[in-house]
Amino acid sequence: MRTPHVVVVMGVAGTGKTTIGPLLAARLGVPYAEGDDFHPPANIAKMTAGTPLDDEDRWPWLDAIGAWAHGRTGLGGVVSSSALKRAYRDRLRAAAPGVVFVHLTGDRELIEERMRQRQGHFMPTALLDSQFATLQPLQADEAGVAVDVSGAPEEITARAMAALEALAP
Repeated sequence: MRTPHVVVVMGVAGTGKTTIGPLLAARLGVPYAEGDDFHPPANIAKMTAGTPLDDEDRWPWLDAIGAWAHGRTGLGGVVSSSALKRAYRDRLRAAAPGVVFVHLTGDRELIEERMRQRQGHFMPTALLDSQFATLQPLQADEAGVAVDVSGAPEEITARAMAALEALAP
């Protein structure tokens, strides 16, 4: 990619946003921000208890991510965010109009297995169905790419880089 974009690595829980995001940032030579770090404590408590967030819970979180992305405009950066609904992505784009999305996609069984294997994360596998139910994939008019999450993290990152390079003018 010739110009430093701000890339939002998106997808349901367990797709590898926290793994792929830093790898992608390293390949692009830009900073990475963990989207979960932008959640207020009340959101973390709600998800830990197995309760899905609603839009009112998500707006301040998305605004914080959008502010970070805006601050990286022209400098580049990678941030993770589930960004499951078009309205959430629109909110991020309103804050940082040049953001590009990398939608990590995959088979539900694979994603659930990966969620079961990770340790120390607040998101229970019980919320995976609500994540898939909420998910609105990227539309043709949204700047971004879909990347399959099968394989090793390095393979996924390479696919994401290739897709982003193909997207660049």
